[in-house]
Amino acid sequence: MANPIVERSLDEIQFWSRIMKEHALFLSLGFTHEQKQLIAEAQQFITLFERIEEKLARLNVNSDIRQVQAFNSEVYQAAVSIWSFKRKVLGLTLRCEIQSNNFPLLVDHISREAAYFANRIKDLNEGKLAPERDTIIQENLFFLRIMADHAKFIGHLLDPSERKLVDQAREFGHDFDQLVFQAIDLDSMRPHSETVPILDQFLDQNRVSVASLRDFKKTARELIEACRIKSNIHPLLADHTFREAERFLEIIDLFDAHLSNQ
Repeated sequence: MANPIVERSLDEIQFWSRIMKEHALFLSLGFTHEQKQLIAEAQQFITLFERIEEKLARLNVNSDIRQVQAFNSEVYQAAVSIWSFKRKVLGLTLRCEIQSNNFPLLVDHISREAAYFANRIKDLNEGKLAPERDTIIQENLFFLRIMADHAKFIGHLLDPSERKLVDQAREFGHDFDQLVFQAIDLDSMRPHSETVPILDQFLDQNRVSVASLRDFKKTARELIEACRIKSNIHPLLADHTFREAERFLEIIDLFDAHLSNQ
C-alpha cells in the first residue's frame, strides 16, 4: 500500500514544480531587453525545475519514503530560492530600480505561491498530512486571494476593446475580494467558526464561486488559443490560471472529505 506522505508529496511537486517553472518563464518574458541578468536568472530557474520534473518522473507512489523525503528537501530549497528571486524582483520594482512589464502585484502573487509550495513540502516532510480546522480557513483564504488576483490580471491584460470580458473579469475580482473579506472575518471568529456546519457552508460557497471562475478561465483560454479575442495574455498563462482554479476545487473536495471523516 502506498505511503500517503509519499503520494501527497509527489502530487504537490508534480503540480507546483510546473507552476514554478512557468512563473520563471512569465517573469523572463516581462523583463525588458536590457535586463539580461534577471532574464538569465529566470532561465536558470526554468532549468532547475525542469531537472526536478525529470527526477520526479523516476519516482512513484511505491518509492521509499526516505528517498522521497530527501527529494522533498531538494525541492524545498528550490522553492525557497525562487521565492527569494521573486522577492528581489519585487523590491527592485517597488524601488523603481527596474521598469518591466511584470505588475508588482503579479510578482507578489507568484512569490506567495512559492512560499505556499515550500511550506507544503516542509509540512509533508514533518509528517503533517491531514489539515487542522484552522488550516482549512487559512488555506481557503490563500487560494481565494489567488483567484481574486487572477481576475484582476485578466481584466488588465485584456484589450480595452473587449468590454464585456473586461467587465466580467472585474466582477469576478470584486466577488472574490468579498470572499476574501468573508474568510478573514471567519478566521477571526475562531475557534467557534471551526464547527463543521459553518466550515461546510464556507466550502460550499467557495466551490460554487471557484467553479464559475474556472469556467470563465476555460472559455477565455479557448478564445485566446483560437485567436478570437484581443489581449496581452500568453496562451500558457491562460492555461496556468485555469489549472490553479482546478487545483483549488480539488483542495476544497479534500477538505470536505476530511471534515466528513471527523
